[in-house]
Amino acid sequence: MKRIEHIGIAVKDLEAANKTYNAVMGAEHYKTETVESEGVSTSFFKVGESKIELLAATNPDSPIAKFIEKRGEGIHHMAFYVDDIQAEIERLKDEGFRLLNDQPKTGADNKLVAFMHPKDANGVLIELCQDK
Repeated sequence: MKRIEHIGIAVKDLEAANKTYNAVMGAEHYKTETVESEGVSTSFFKVGESKIELLAATNPDSPIAKFIEKRGEGIHHMAFYVDDIQAEIERLKDEGFRLLNDQPKTGADNKLVAFMHPKDANGVLIELCQDK
């Protein structure tokens, strides 16, 4: 793992959250994107070399909608940049960690992604990210 790529924050209202984070960061978000396969709309802010990703559900059955229903708005995941996502998946499995994805899938921001089970990381959902 090379660096923290981004921190994902689950929000109910992306437009309202964008206004809040525009004020907090003193800068506009630089990108919005919808990931249909995950039922989520995203917005990205730069913080040095890292990013903040705001995530809002696009349907009531999406993982983000379920997360907000269960836990409320807040930090959803921490993402780490990797050079070789498949090798990292295998390395983590060999270390005994459970992965939610055996194979990387397409995520937001032109990335391949995979997730580690939060129960294996002290309740934190860990995302692996690699540029496509």
